[in-house]
Order: sequence, then structure tokens, then C-alpha cells
Amino acid sequence: MVLEMKVPSPGESITEVEIAEWLVQDGDYVEKDQAIAEVDSDKATLELPAEASGIITLKAEEGDAVAVGEVVCLIDTSAAKPDGAAAKKEDKAEQTETEAPKEEVKVTRKEVEKPAAKASTYATGTASPAAKKVLSEKGIEPKDVQGTGKDGRITKGDAINAVPSMGTPGSASRTSQRSKLSMLRRKVAERLVSVKNETAMLTTFNEVDMSPIFKLRDQYKEEFKAKHNVGLGFMSFFTKAVVRALEQFPAVNSMIDGKEMISYDFCDISIAVSGPKGLMVPVVRNAENLSFRGIESEIKRLALRVRDGEITVDEMTGGTFTITNGGVFGSMLSTPIINPPQSAILGMHNIVERPIVRDGGIAIAPIMYVALSYDHRIIDGKESVGFLVAVKEALENPEELLMDGNVKRALEL
Repeated sequence: MVLEMKVPSPGESITEVEIAEWLVQDGDYVEKDQAIAEVDSDKATLELPAEASGIITLKAEEGDAVAVGEVVCLIDTSAAKPDGAAAKKEDKAEQTETEAPKEEVKVTRKEVEKPAAKASTYATGTASPAAKKVLSEKGIEPKDVQGTGKDGRITKGDAINAVPSMGTPGSASRTSQRSKLSMLRRKVAERLVSVKNETAMLTTFNEVDMSPIFKLRDQYKEEFKAKHNVGLGFMSFFTKAVVRALEQFPAVNSMIDGKEMISYDFCDISIAVSGPKGLMVPVVRNAENLSFRGIESEIKRLALRVRDGEITVDEMTGGTFTITNGGVFGSMLSTPIINPPQSAILGMHNIVERPIVRDGGIAIAPIMYVALSYDHRIIDGKESVGFLVAVKEALENPEELLMDGNVKRALEL
């Protein structure tokens, strides 16, 4: 029996995918549920598992765009699994390793007698006074000029014709490569352009003194990790601070749908994560109900799924606000682009020790610049600035504003 494998729907509103890579070859025997291909949609890269065991016949090439429901391969389920295939491969490998090396063939050739070089004299490479002046003006050393005068002397004509050594145009490698953008990357490009064209995007900035968070992490991170098997990072503090600010400024937790504004009473926080296939934005659902441990555990789970290529479309859709951390790559300051259809995004940056005024004096503190990009169509300047100030206040006073004055209870220690 020959089974037709069709492209399954990777998610709502997705009508086609692209064959990114075949993980098997035409004519291979595949096992049921074995990953046979990676397919790109406009939202994620997913693995395509074999629906049955048998001999596979490929019906699409890498790079082909295929519609959902279209046949991409055939599996002959009546074909028996080849016996000894693995043994043959091992035998072939052993044969290659034990095969006697061929004798090296040494080719001797008669040495060609070179014509005797002309004898050098005191004049060889010596510049005449006139030539020396010209070379000096050009900044050229006499040793870099081949003299054509008697006995190799450098003449004025040689000096005039000499060109300073600045490299030869085109002597370095000038190759270029052309490669097709994945469907995911093309969709990301389209979305980024549409955001710039369709939203009234502005960015407001502030700075955060990270000293209180550094102090808390230094004091409790080992105990936290030992008990919960997850690190106490910055993301849980920022997520908590964002949730608190969203509750104070609900317009930032809203989005435009046509002529209407949709506001949410929950906080689904999208977290930008860099993976092998590019930037993914999985969603931490109902972050308002999660503890520090819950946030850190969920971010770790999602990051591992991104890294392993197991993240699903459902896990990356439906966020109401996004946090992105360019600081892990060394960014000092940026203007992050809104993740549509959301209306705002918070950009974190690197932490650098900077001089600040504290209690009337100059102190050195770990400072992070933060940026909030927002859609001015529904978020006013007062709300955007107030939101970012609320985030700053919570991060600079986490024990009181994020932990209700009880650090151990908040960290479940």
C-alpha cells in the first residue's frame, strides 16, 4: 500500500509552507514518527514526521512552496525493512579503514639549469641624485624600484614611472553568494515594514539603577537555584515589573482592531529568544499569576524548545506585550520595533557601570538603559512615559513593589 503524505496545517491562517530541508533521501526506509523534513511557515520552522514506516519517495524539492494539504511524499508501507543495511555500512567503513594504502609514486624530473644571473655591482639599485629626489617626493624606497640604467642603476625616468605600492585593485577575494530567504525570514521582513508603515511608532527612554536587583540576586541566587533547579535571572524581575505597569496603564496592554480598541485583563508576555532559525517570540501565558519561580521556569522551558526546534505556532501567538533583550549581544541603546498586532514593546540593554548622583554625591552603579516603543494611535505620551517610569520604580525598589516586603516568600525559599 502506498500512503500519500500531505502537508498538515501548522496553524490557523497558514495556507502554505516551504520545504526547508529534507532529512531523508529518496528511496530511504523511514520509521513511523521519524522526522523526514523541516518545513518553514511564516511563523515558525517545524519538523514533518513520517506517518508510517516504509520506503519513501520524495515529491517536492528543497525550497519548494507547497500548499497545506498538498502531497509532498509517498511511503510504500508494504516494503520490507532492508536487512543488514547497518551491517553493510559498518563493513564498508571497516573496509575503508583497513584498505591498504596505495604506494606513493615519486616522480623525479631533471633539474632545469637556470641561466646565470647578472652579476650585481655597487650601482645596482642605486638611485641617481635626480631619481633620489623624485622617489623622496613620492615616498618610495629605492629598493622597491627596478633600475633600468647601466648595471641596474635607477634613473630619473625609473623614478618618474614608479608608482607607490597601495595594493592592486581586485587582488583580494571578491566573491558573493546568493541564497533564498526562508519563508519565516520573508514574513518577518514584511511584518517589520508593515509596522513602520501602518503604526505611529514612537520610543521613549529611561535608565534603571540595577543595584537593588544585583544585591538580591547575589544574596539568594544559589539558594533559589538549589531549591527550584532554575536560575534567578533578570527576566523574572522585568516581567514582574511589566505586569505591574500594565495593570496601572491598561492602554499599553491593548491593540487596535479596525476601528476598535481591544483591551486585555490578562498579561501574556512575549519574550524574544534567539534560536538556530533566528529570533522567535514565545509567550509566557498569564504572567500576572506566576511567581518568580514560575516565570523563570516557563522562560527556560520555552527557550529550550526554541533551541531544539520544537516550539509550536500556538506557543508564539497571542501575546499582549513583548520584552526583548538586546543587552545579551552588547547593545547599549536601541529603538525596538513593535511586535504586531501588539501596541508596545520594552527593550532591555546591556548593564554598564556609570557615574550617577546618589544622596547628593557621585556614585558608581550598574545602569541599564531601557526603551519603550509604542503605537501613538492608542497610547498617549503621558501613558507611555508613566508606564516606563513605573517599570523603573519597580526595578529600583523590587523588595517593596514586586515582593510585598517579603523576599523569601516571593522567591518561595
